[in-house]
Amino acid sequence: MIVFKRVSKIYHIGGEEVKALDHADLQIQKGEFVSVIGPSGSGKSTLMNIMGCLDQPDEGEYILDGQQIDQYSEKEFAHIRNKKIGFVFQSFNLIGNLTAEENVELPLIYQGIPPKERKERVKEALEHLNIYARRKHRPSQMSGGQQQRVAIARAIVTKPSLILGDEPTGNLDSETGKQIMNIFHSLHEQGNTIVLITHDESVAQQAGRKIYMKDGKVKEGIS
Repeated sequence: MIVFKRVSKIYHIGGEEVKALDHADLQIQKGEFVSVIGPSGSGKSTLMNIMGCLDQPDEGEYILDGQQIDQYSEKEFAHIRNKKIGFVFQSFNLIGNLTAEENVELPLIYQGIPPKERKERVKEALEHLNIYARRKHRPSQMSGGQQQRVAIARAIVTKPSLILGDEPTGNLDSETGKQIMNIFHSLHEQGNTIVLITHDESVAQQAGRKIYMKDGKVKEGIS
């Protein structure tokens, strides 16, 4: 499903050249649950940004679902992000003046889904995450764990083929973090491809496969 072929991403910071990704090679099969672990500055977030079509590589090829996507326009990138990829972030990234159900509905509006179907799919996603009772609450009226459940509902409401989590338990206490990881396991069992970015070894080891990153380089299965 995901293939990186010698992918590099270079940033110029203060006159210096920094290789956030250095000829990264990577393959992730459809239906896999993979964790990407490494220290701060190792290139994890850059990897996820390219994987999620939020950024483009400077060198190499990125192939998603058999399509080489580096020649796509920004409009095509936006279409892929909205149709194929669900994002879950450490900081939840919910819109503060919208209710839980309005936050979850947003990507369906972007897709042009009719109102009746939007309502049904939002209800289904919120019920799946056991957060439907809080549907009229805004983020400030919910706990961190509740906000993350809403964020995951928003990620899955479009029925994406790939779910990307960037430190999804990073802002949560350990018990709430366990509950969120159980949700990811449940989503994986339903056939979703999941990639989790983390610096937490206990989170990383719950995946079916671990990918280690250091200095922009990818190493499979070894630290």
